[in-house]
Amino acid sequence: MTNKFKLRNVNLWYNDFQALHDVSMDIEANAITAFIGPSGCGKSTLIKSLNRMNDLVEGCKITGELLLDGEDIYGDIDINLLRKRVGMVFQKPNPFPMSIYDNIAFGPKTHGIKSKYKLDDIVEKALNDAAIWDEVKDRLKKSALSLSGGQQQRLCIARALSVSPDVLLMDEPTSALDPISTSKIEDLITELKQQYTVVIVTHNMQQAARISDSTAFFLLGEMVEFGDSEQVFSMPKDIRCEDYITGRFG
Repeated sequence: MTNKFKLRNVNLWYNDFQALHDVSMDIEANAITAFIGPSGCGKSTLIKSLNRMNDLVEGCKITGELLLDGEDIYGDIDINLLRKRVGMVFQKPNPFPMSIYDNIAFGPKTHGIKSKYKLDDIVEKALNDAAIWDEVKDRLKKSALSLSGGQQQRLCIARALSVSPDVLLMDEPTSALDPISTSKIEDLITELKQQYTVVIVTHNMQQAARISDSTAFFLLGEMVEFGDSEQVFSMPKDIRCEDYITGRFG
């Protein structure tokens, strides 16, 4: 078992508000780690710290140690390279207003790939890996905005995969989708861990229990419990985690 991320005593403030308190955890490579907890508990804040998306927030200050493959994320690291290695998929599908093909080729082009053959290969592989190639292969020149919500979300996953990341961060990736699309994306996430490390924030506890290997429960910016998902859901050690999972609050 190798760890992809190592977090030690991570604290984060937005101006005077402390959003994360002393979070320490190891996130395993080629596994699915879920962050659960009520709204505003710090789970999205933490996931966005893993590829420095919080840098874009005014007044954000972070202390502690966040290592990716042993390298300090907040040290002397090229941010563009970090975001290439650590892709992000958001809650609401956000395809670019361009063709399906151009959505996927956009990242590789930004990183200097010019060859049409190479780009064709990358586009096909990413769409295949995101389990949507068969649905779109005959309309790659059509606008990505013509796809259904579930297809758009898989397209956004393909777009994240097109630059060959190591890690895929997903912030509530199915909360805007219907049950059938949700189930397709859950199957897809389970497949993706063969090749990638996946970290997912979800409000849906059944989803976390179904697809994740490890689960962290957050409350008011504190990581209350973290462990093997089966253990966290069947025998939580902390009463606050048990109350949340059994629906007594949250």
